[in-house]
Amino acid sequence: MNLRQSYLSMIKQFSGGWDAISAALGMSRDALENRIYERKGQSLCVDTALQMQAFSSTTYFAEAIATASGGVFVAMPSAVDIDNEALLNKFNQLHSHIGLLSRRFSEATADGEVDKRERADLSAIGDEIHKDMQELLGLTFRIYCRDAQGSELE
Repeated sequence: MNLRQSYLSMIKQFSGGWDAISAALGMSRDALENRIYERKGQSLCVDTALQMQAFSSTTYFAEAIATASGGVFVAMPSAVDIDNEALLNKFNQLHSHIGLLSRRFSEATADGEVDKRERADLSAIGDEIHKDMQELLGLTFRIYCRDAQGSELE
């Protein structure tokens, strides 16, 4: 997802679409369209994109920034209802994705070449593994770290 796609997805997600989100941002629809489509030398500033993300209750902008930076966005799990069962579920999800990667790797390399489609498939599975791992660590730290956030590494 690129930046423009993230903007359009946030607008679509917001109840009332273009007219409602532009009003919530304090601008006209034309002004918002000019910024999103970069007309007349205009562009959408980061603060406005973050506000759109908050209004639409999505993470599309963060995901687009992560993708543009060569990474993936991982939303950390909320502190509500975190327990060992949640950890087990994350471990199972991680193992499932690793198994899938192993199978697809074997299929992709069987002919001695990884084509564009296979590369995209392997990368997507790898991104899911990375996301699963970060969520697993986040849950672990929230359950077992003494500090309130579980985010301080000493």
